[in-house]
Amino acid sequence: MDFELTDDQRAIRDAVAELCTRFPSEYWRERDAKLEYPVEFVDALGKAGWLSVLIPEEYGGGGGTVADAALILETINRSGGTGVPAHAQMYTMGTVLRHGSDEQKQRLLPEIAANTLRLQAFGVTEPDAGSDTTRIRTFAAREGDHYVVNGAKIWTSRFQHSDYMLLLTRTTRYEDVEKKTDGLSVLLVDLREAGDAISVRPIRTMTSHETNEVRIENLRVPVQNRIGEEGKGFRYILSGLNAERILVASEVLGDGFWFIDRATAYARERVVFGRPIGQNQGVQFPLAQAYADLEAASLVRWKAAAKFDAGEQPGFEANAAKLLASKANWAAANAAMDTFGGYGLAEEFEIERKFREARLPMVAPVNNNLILAYIGHQVLGLPKSY
Repeated sequence: MDFELTDDQRAIRDAVAELCTRFPSEYWRERDAKLEYPVEFVDALGKAGWLSVLIPEEYGGGGGTVADAALILETINRSGGTGVPAHAQMYTMGTVLRHGSDEQKQRLLPEIAANTLRLQAFGVTEPDAGSDTTRIRTFAAREGDHYVVNGAKIWTSRFQHSDYMLLLTRTTRYEDVEKKTDGLSVLLVDLREAGDAISVRPIRTMTSHETNEVRIENLRVPVQNRIGEEGKGFRYILSGLNAERILVASEVLGDGFWFIDRATAYARERVVFGRPIGQNQGVQFPLAQAYADLEAASLVRWKAAAKFDAGEQPGFEANAAKLLASKANWAAANAAMDTFGGYGLAEEFEIERKFREARLPMVAPVNNNLILAYIGHQVLGLPKSY
């Protein structure tokens, strides 16, 4: 496999990097301090067409690859920003693209591509189910040509800035299925029409990551908004998770390389006891190790993207990329904090903001321990631990 960027991909990287210069560190510090959604940045990404890169050209999208999308997100984060507020639209629409009806594709994808409709919210996790997705309790009861939905979701991000939500529900209760992954269905919820049937409680977090607890009471969703067959929703959700892992890993790698870029520049310039601190192996070696680990994780990421774009489902590579990238990024964050010393805690140097952001990928969108369990069970053939 050739992991060198093509001329077109280098052009993508340079164009995204140029867009990011319009949103300097001050912009991100202000959004972070107020825990505000970066509306202007997301709008700029959408208008430039970067959020629709994975939508086929026939629907007005860029017709690009997962590798292209990975490069876009890595560039955003390596520029000092964050793709998290917008990244879900890249992979949630994949469920519609791969499993939706022709009517759903024609109705939604052109508007998403034109930046006139947002599909950012993803309702899966529940307070009592956590990572055990099959045990969700949100239930959609069929009543004629509608489903009536009741339940609750948590960690539903970007709800306030989304027109539609992709919602995973049970249409057959957990106790009534032979196989625990059966009886789950995916619904497209038009949030503009939901009204009082959905209530939202924002959850304040240590980073500017707009996320919520969502409660649903007697929400009516047209049956025509169900994606695919009733009861087969779990596999529809799973089909997009490898893309999610690849894209999240790419954001994380961008952050890691940002830490290295900032820390090495500072280590060359900062003079203590008559010499640049980067001359000291105690500063130099952690940065070098983190950089090597980031490059290794990047190669696994590119391998995963290449396999996905070739029509394969790279379960191991996609999960391993997220695992390795998050660990390497955390090491880079700590090495950068040590390099900057006390200045690393000062907001104006940006390290503390990115340092806080670097902790999240260790546990979300999937906990690293679950990835290790997946590798142990599915790849190495060891007995299941849960």
